[in-house]
Amino acid sequence: MTIPPRFLDEIRNRLTLSEVIGRRINVQRAGREFKACCPFHKEKSPSFTINDDKQFYHCFGCGAHGDVIGFVMQHDNLSFIDALEMLSADAGLQMPKPDPQAAKKAEEQRGLHELMDEATSWMQTQIDEQDNKDVLDYLETRGMDAATRAAFRIGFAPADGQALRKALAAKGFTDTQMLEAGVLKKSTKGGEPYIFFRERVMFPVADRRGRIIAFGGRILPEHVRANKNPDFTPPKYINSSDTPLFDKSRVLYGEAHARQAAREGHTIIVTEGYMDVIACHKAGFKGAVAPMGTAMTEEQIISVWSMMIAEEKSPVLCFDGDNAGRSAAGRAAQRILPLLKPNQSARFAFIPDGEDPDSLLRSGGAGALKSVLQAALPLFDFIWASHTAGRNFETPEKRAGLEKTLYKEIMRIKDPDVQRYYKELVRTRISETFFPRYQQKNAQNKTKPQLKKPSNPASSLKIKRPQGANTAIKDRILLATIINHPHIYPDIEEEFGAFVPQNASLEHVRNAIIDFCGESDALDSETLCNHLKNQGLEQETGDILNESVYVHAVFSRPGDPESTDSNAVKAGWLGLWQGVQGNNLDREIREGWRQAYESGNEEEEIKLRHMVTGRITDE
Repeated sequence: MTIPPRFLDEIRNRLTLSEVIGRRINVQRAGREFKACCPFHKEKSPSFTINDDKQFYHCFGCGAHGDVIGFVMQHDNLSFIDALEMLSADAGLQMPKPDPQAAKKAEEQRGLHELMDEATSWMQTQIDEQDNKDVLDYLETRGMDAATRAAFRIGFAPADGQALRKALAAKGFTDTQMLEAGVLKKSTKGGEPYIFFRERVMFPVADRRGRIIAFGGRILPEHVRANKNPDFTPPKYINSSDTPLFDKSRVLYGEAHARQAAREGHTIIVTEGYMDVIACHKAGFKGAVAPMGTAMTEEQIISVWSMMIAEEKSPVLCFDGDNAGRSAAGRAAQRILPLLKPNQSARFAFIPDGEDPDSLLRSGGAGALKSVLQAALPLFDFIWASHTAGRNFETPEKRAGLEKTLYKEIMRIKDPDVQRYYKELVRTRISETFFPRYQQKNAQNKTKPQLKKPSNPASSLKIKRPQGANTAIKDRILLATIINHPHIYPDIEEEFGAFVPQNASLEHVRNAIIDFCGESDALDSETLCNHLKNQGLEQETGDILNESVYVHAVFSRPGDPESTDSNAVKAGWLGLWQGVQGNNLDREIREGWRQAYESGNEEEEIKLRHMVTGRITDE
């Protein structure tokens, strides 16, 4: 859309810059100007000035500079057109329309926006009605206090299918408008049109500017519902159908809040539902959003990236840890791959099985969710895990098949630079996983003087090695294997007793496992997890039973004891344990050698030196 310069000047002239900014941050008069702490960088003393006469703001700290349109775009994280629409409404101006049909459509939409706002306000008041006290009590038990309800404009649609219709009609809205907005439904039995949402907690859905465009309704618990039909179980959630205002494939619940949070430095977190977004927001994770009851679409992925003002855009996509959650994550990865660009990707986090962000925050607090988010997998690591988890690659043919599959996935990336680096990463990961001795030999050869070869950007690419080589990860793998497969404990009891994690919190878990397995006859994973939880080790256990651990050791993953190859699990555990013990012994011997040398004990020094060189020769 082409905006006439005269229209932009009219907006600047009608609006007072200090008033527009003052509605968003605290400003103070300083002579003929105003001053404030800059909203675009952190500072303690004001360096942000506002000049109404010259119609510009300027920060002497970070250099931010612009007019009222630029400020709203940057502060509210809006596009140029969205900012203009907001400011023109404040200024009492009509946005320029390219043709009469577009003008008519805009006018109709304006009426629908007003209808949706009135409907939202009316449903908000229903919560405070005395007849709906049970609804209020239910919301309070779910953590939706008055401040949260106000922030998200949460309301209640009563069982009466005509109440909201009458309320909107009293405000001058017609049935035609209500039907078009998706609030009203035609009767299929020839009766009166009726309100679509009844006896439900209502979650208004706002666009990026905060205007209500749709609703989601959650059914009340059975003990709260007035209408109980034993022959019918209503769906837990229902959402508005697509309307002139609402396209569910493009909208994200919580987007208006998240855009502001992203500007303040919060991470964008994509969850699965309304309650997850609200719980995250209340717990301090204010960048939470959710798709509208469907799998995440390409348009929503692009919208999430557009919210983030940092150069590196990597939102965290949260999924349930069960098979359905992993399938959903796989579908999201398939949609993201073709859209990747430099500094534009995503990370994948998995909530412990049986939980969602809402329940996890209620049971474990913000720390539990923070641990999950910190363990989020980069996109490539998730793709690698998706194709390797639970599989073995003992033959060259299987390894070649894996490589072919990964390259096929990567060819879907349209950006040539990103695709090139992904190909390099596949080569590196394949080499590190299946040819570790070759890698080690290569690393040793690099220490020897060699002829200088022509530079090759691809060969000099520094790829971060998998964290599986890290001792802390190895300790977690050893613990995760026992927690998920405690039935193998009797066969490795002696080795597990000699295993001492380097981290103190992990050692507490190890001691609790020994106490349980040494006394209990019922060696099943669920009982062991409950024991660890009762010992106050729930968060530590959550850190251990995590996809970021499983990705490095397939044998540590949970599984049914009857269908799991116990011998393979034991072999994997013992192989890793022996490697860890060998590393620890090497460190002890070398430390003893150093101390003998410093103390002048030549006999002890010679003995320990022979032990070290002997171990190296044996290997």
